[in-house]
Amino acid sequence: MNESKHTDLGEFIRSQRERANLSLRRLAEKAGISNPYLSQIERGIRKPSAQILRNLSRALEISANTLYARAGLIDEDLPPVSVHDAIESDERLTPDQKRVLLDMYRALAGSASATTRQEEVS
Repeated sequence: MNESKHTDLGEFIRSQRERANLSLRRLAEKAGISNPYLSQIERGIRKPSAQILRNLSRALEISANTLYARAGLIDEDLPPVSVHDAIESDERLTPDQKRVLLDMYRALAGSASATTRQEEVS
């Protein structure tokens, strides 16, 4: 990974941390890494491992694939993960929570499709 890619990743992580209203110390704590290490990542000095990126994604509540792509670890042109796969693979959710989320998604996506079709007919 080139220096520019490190810096872009670090800036992205910093912007996500700020968006989540997390201090550097709090994000480092949630991700299980040291404050200096996170600071070095944000400044583009250090290249985090895939595991550290996964920990950061969980702490920031964003997709690990987003960070992997920013770090150049996966191809950004790959098709996105389906909502169903994302929910099913989330280890933080219980089976009941997954079922409820999928039911809600299907209901909302179905009503959005119906609305779009109705607008097209009108």
